[in-house]
Amino acid sequence: MNSTTSSTGAPERPAFRFHPRLWIAAALLLTLPAVAMQVTSEVNWGPEDFAVAGLMLLVLCAALEGAMNYLTALRWRVSAMTLAVLMFLTLWAHLAVGLFD
Repeated sequence: MNSTTSSTGAPERPAFRFHPRLWIAAALLLTLPAVAMQVTSEVNWGPEDFAVAGLMLLVLCAALEGAMNYLTALRWRVSAMTLAVLMFLTLWAHLAVGLFD
């Protein structure tokens, strides 16, 4: 029996692989406004801004983890990851210019 198939003949799913560099990059990205607030008065984020940015990064990282772990075809994986990043950037841009005030 092949090591990639189970006893029922169905292909086995690879084990979930956690990508810590992705989450560390998101945490570092979230700290940039906090550091900028110490340097200049032009960046003025409140707790709600950090909460929204953290939630957006959490959803983005979860979507990227899901695409990397559960989509097997490379084109679907790349498409899902591209869509997730584009949706994140679109929402970020809309929030940055105040469309959702």
